Amino acid sequence: MDQCDSSGSLRRASRGIDQTSQCSREPVPSCRPVWQLEYLTPRYSGATSFIATYLANPPMAKTNSPNDLSIEDLQQHIRRMYYEKDVARGVDGTFMWLMEEVGELASALRGDDRENLKEEFADVIAWLFTIANVADVNLAEALSAKYGNGCPGCGKFECSCSIEEKP
Repeated sequence: MDQCDSSGSLRRASRGIDQTSQCSREPVPSCRPVWQLEYLTPRYSGATSFIATYLANPPMAKTNSPNDLSIEDLQQHIRRMYYEKDVARGVDGTFMWLMEEVGELASALRGDDRENLKEEFADVIAWLFTIANVADVNLAEALSAKYGNGCPGCGKFECSCSIEEKP
């Protein structure tokens, strides 16, 4: 695995032999901490693919807990894992998978298996991020624009719309 050390040198471990040379993979900044390059796997082949993928999906900062991830971080995480397949499937195919997961969530809500319920909520959110990626929608921006200043119906942070009304 290639790694940049703090001096800007590229360390290449190959068949038990360490080779060192100057990093020349611009525009990817040299001297990135090794963990920022961990998401790269053999599925990225060629310099052009590497650079395009890196620029389109910069690495997510490591946190101490998955609970520390923002909506934007999670959307980018899903994008890095599945984007090529999702785009090939298209909006219609991805929407069908989302609807299947919503159906599974509906079933889980009627049951008493808390672990399954958590998994189904996670699946629905993941597929929502997936379809947002295919449609090129930043969900963090969309949510902030619609709900960041309060309820879209009454404009208050504690909704006062009637229960029959859809805010």
